[in-house]
Amino acid sequence: MTQDMDKNTRDASRRIGQIKARIAGMDLVCSGTLMERKKKCGRPNCRCASDPDAIHGPYYEWNRWKGGRLVHRVVSREQAGMLAGAIANQREIKDLLRQWERETEAIVLGDRKRKS
Repeated sequence: MTQDMDKNTRDASRRIGQIKARIAGMDLVCSGTLMERKKKCGRPNCRCASDPDAIHGPYYEWNRWKGGRLVHRVVSREQAGMLAGAIANQREIKDLLRQWERETEAIVLGDRKRKS
């Protein structure tokens, strides 16, 4: 039984090492939501007022909580691409941290059964 516990501890430690490596391989990380929008400008003589295909955009908006307030910012297409990757990285890191926590619990408590 002790050998099983040692093997389980080694396996959990190996999985933690893999989690650390995945996190270390990520570059940009940020929270928030990225939206793509098209808008009417409101000028009555503009084509967008009468032609739905002439709506302006796309515009990219990055929304996030900062200092307890919801902050909105219009970003360029290039910035939106970078933000999309950074937001995906942040979500993956959160998931990896939950896995890391489960592996730590398995090591500390010596649990043989582990939920994936």
